[in-house]
Amino acid sequence: MKIYDKLVRDRIPEIIENSGNHCEVEVVSNEVALEYLYKKLNEEVSELLEDKNLEEIADVVEVLFAIGKKYGYSEEDILSKRAEKKAKSGVFDDNIVLKKTW
Repeated sequence: MKIYDKLVRDRIPEIIENSGNHCEVEVVSNEVALEYLYKKLNEEVSELLEDKNLEEIADVVEVLFAIGKKYGYSEEDILSKRAEKKAKSGVFDDNIVLKKTW
């Protein structure tokens, strides 16, 4: 038996059962889920820093969308805010590092 105590995607229990294994799950409140989501975000960012691939980027984005949803924001809300900030302040394409202001 392996113990995880971590938030997983909604279909993971079904996938585990379909593979012939068994699992124990608990459905938690949104408040508790947020705590697990922040842990999951750290986990996914660590994996991204190690593996640096599209799958890990997608996992980080999925966790961020889930966090946003817990606060009442849709994916569209998040993407709209991103577009607004992009139009106002730009993105990170030019690799500009601010060193000082005066």
